[in-house]
Amino acid sequence: MTLPLPLGFAWLEVTGRCNLECTHCYADSSPRGTHGIMTCTDWKDTISQLAVMGTRDVQFIGGEPLLYPHIEELIVHARMAGLTVEVFSNLTTVPDHLWQMFVEHDVRLATSYYSDTAADHDAVTARKGSHARTRAGIQRAQELGLTLRGGVIQVRPEQRTLQAQQDLNELGLTVVGADRWRAFGRAGQGAAPTMADLCGHCADGKVAIGPDGDVWPCVLGRFISLGNVKDFPIEDIWSGPATRRARSEIQAAHRNLPAQNCTPPQFLPMCGPCSPCVPSVGHCDPRVADGPAATIGSPAGD
Repeated sequence: MTLPLPLGFAWLEVTGRCNLECTHCYADSSPRGTHGIMTCTDWKDTISQLAVMGTRDVQFIGGEPLLYPHIEELIVHARMAGLTVEVFSNLTTVPDHLWQMFVEHDVRLATSYYSDTAADHDAVTARKGSHARTRAGIQRAQELGLTLRGGVIQVRPEQRTLQAQQDLNELGLTVVGADRWRAFGRAGQGAAPTMADLCGHCADGKVAIGPDGDVWPCVLGRFISLGNVKDFPIEDIWSGPATRRARSEIQAAHRNLPAQNCTPPQFLPMCGPCSPCVPSVGHCDPRVADGPAATIGSPAGD
């Protein structure tokens, strides 16, 4: 009998609510989103199961995970269970007690940054003032000595992505990734996603768990159901037939080709290099801006 792959990493998408409404959001989150039906107890039980399975790292994501009312309790629970924790936040709304908790529990942070100019950044987030608040959050994290990585996503042809990366470097960030928009969620503008649009590493040592308990191969692969943690233990889902079938179908969609190097993914820290660029992107160099007509899909992505 073949032993299941170890599950090393899990995205915990604790909410679909966000104070921003980015034009390319793969999760289609917004102020109208909800926290789903997973209770705090459900999340803590799932986190404990992951720790028992030997999972090493979790990333709290959304939506804006800091809007989830029990986020502090969940982060502390995960750290006490021995997991490394990263929080992917837009850093626009971080109360003082959470900054203190991040320091006390050695929480890592990640954020998206779209331009060195407010007008450019705010055009992506659809919220005036978001650039100033995110930049202030980055500076606060640096002052506190927190581990913070940044990511720049090319969303608009005229976007100042190179300057955004340089600005993050000047703010003191040493890890700055880059990516292109991906045609999922709002980015797809109604187009149905396919397995060929995924990078090919989904369910390869990692899964995502959504606000309603649904388990997906990754945060972009939410159209592929592996099970639900409210119905079955995560270990059973991970080693179950739906996960094995999804892994096989994803690999087949990529013709079982070995992965090739391309732009490192900025918001998927545990993913390996992408296989040949997915159809929604066409190429993987965020330094080259394509207009909507130059690629398959439409301008969007996480």
